[in-house]
Amino acid sequence: MTPNPSEEKTMKAFVLRSYGSPDALELTTVDRPVPGRGDVLVRVRATSVQPFDWHLMRGEPRVSRLMGGPLGPRRPKIAILGADVAGQVEAVGEGVTGFGPGDEVYAMSKQGGFGQYALVPAAELAPKPENLTFEQAAAVPLAANTALIALRDRARVRPGQSVLVIGASGGVGTFAVQLAKAFGAHVTGVCGPRNVGLVRSIGADEVVDYAKEDFTRLGRRYDVVLDCAGSHSALACRRVMTRKGTYVVIGGKGGRWLRPMPHVVAAPLVSPFVSQTMTTADVIGCTENRRNLLALTELIESGQVTPVIDRTYAFAEIPAALRRSEAGHASGKIVVTV
Repeated sequence: MTPNPSEEKTMKAFVLRSYGSPDALELTTVDRPVPGRGDVLVRVRATSVQPFDWHLMRGEPRVSRLMGGPLGPRRPKIAILGADVAGQVEAVGEGVTGFGPGDEVYAMSKQGGFGQYALVPAAELAPKPENLTFEQAAAVPLAANTALIALRDRARVRPGQSVLVIGASGGVGTFAVQLAKAFGAHVTGVCGPRNVGLVRSIGADEVVDYAKEDFTRLGRRYDVVLDCAGSHSALACRRVMTRKGTYVVIGGKGGRWLRPMPHVVAAPLVSPFVSQTMTTADVIGCTENRRNLLALTELIESGQVTPVIDRTYAFAEIPAALRRSEAGHASGKIVVTV
């Protein structure tokens, strides 16, 4: 069947024209992106839904609208959300080498996953792990990259160390448990009662059910504390750290105006005054996305890391997928087949 030339120039996408709920996303026909120099046009086969996307959708915390970045004062600077992309190369721009039409790839594109095609800089694109489906691969880029930066680059986890992952059943948390184990650490995960079995199944040596126990009062000490939940303050988490331990905060409970910014900012502000290292993991500003994806691919293809999928939605159900993500009940990643 020969494609209609007019159809080749357009695509379907969920477009965000103003801040709001998932209902603010409009499924419409838009011009298909054209790859410029250094760009790759990817036919999106799957994407994922995560807090990064709905924070942009809501424009929250609202103070972020005054700080530059992807949030404008009245509307988002990104019209088509979707930070994770897995698919096939459709076309390449001038100067791109190493990729050709049909290649199976994945990337953290920062935008575009909620459309049938997305532009990705070739420098941020990596071959899709051979043992993953497109849906599984779409679960990896932002969440796994965040966990990798936190554990490998910020905490510098070494064999024999003890690692506590708070929020171990979430998107970042499930990758963090597996990565910490791959790095040779003894891992304790904190999660709710319905996810205890899941966290244990992905490699945690110990699991703390927060409905039954407060991990800050168990008398245990950890070399690394990775906080994906924001359920306790940075100062409270210091109680469970060794004298030279490292605390890495990923995020916290969202809010309309400020949260989770105070929780995230508190860690580096406290750090100069204590013996421990208190820091954050900024994946959005990372310039090593391709290198990190290649490292993750090795771990995935060796069987040391496997994406945990909470639920898979059809492309037309992206608003419903965002609602589930906002509700905070997902175990692992929420993915979308495009």
